[in-house]
Amino acid sequence: MSLTKKRKVAAAKVDKNKAYSLKEASTLVKEINCTKFDSSVDLHIRLGVDPKKADQQVRGTVSLPHGTGKTKKVLVLCTPDKEASAKEAGADFVGLDEFITKIEGGWKDVDVIIATPAVMPKIGKLGKVLGPRNLMPNPKTGTVTNDVAAAVNEVKGGKIAFKVDKAGIVHASIGRVSFAPEKIAENSAELINAIIKLKPSSSKGTYLKGVSMASTMSPGISLDTKSLMN
Repeated sequence: MSLTKKRKVAAAKVDKNKAYSLKEASTLVKEINCTKFDSSVDLHIRLGVDPKKADQQVRGTVSLPHGTGKTKKVLVLCTPDKEASAKEAGADFVGLDEFITKIEGGWKDVDVIIATPAVMPKIGKLGKVLGPRNLMPNPKTGTVTNDVAAAVNEVKGGKIAFKVDKAGIVHASIGRVSFAPEKIAENSAELINAIIKLKPSSSKGTYLKGVSMASTMSPGISLDTKSLMN
């Protein structure tokens, strides 16, 4: 696949043999952006874990200090007594049975699903549909809770969930190219620090094997993992 002129210019600005500091990468990722829209800035973090082992599954949540720059659509699945507080907190969709039916029918217009413990038995059957899309509510990520208002506020305020994939990599959006370099760096550091704190005790050797930053359609920028660990 041939590269466009803009992509070639962007690629030429990135030294493939260099490991950039977080500050340098946060500035460079803005310079090499080659889209006309406000691209997402993503981190791809390769970890020294074996995802096949249950005790090396790295997953969690983190509240980014400057948000993601994207307004997430939130669905709250709950009993009628919780609906009013969920709506007041800003949930985009609130209900139960009608949304279970819609999800079973292929509905995908939602970014985060929050549920109360009482309704989990009803939505358990959606695991095969929601699991692969990382949408299944889970107590570990704070999306199974009785305090639905607080959960909605956290998501709308910049809380993201992350999970290591089968290849041992965490992929996460941490902002937009319109963000100031300082905000990109601070959001990135918050995510990386959260992942470092979750290092499994059974994981041996190098934990942070590689970190790359990239905006939509731009070349990746390798980060200096030693400085990140410190």
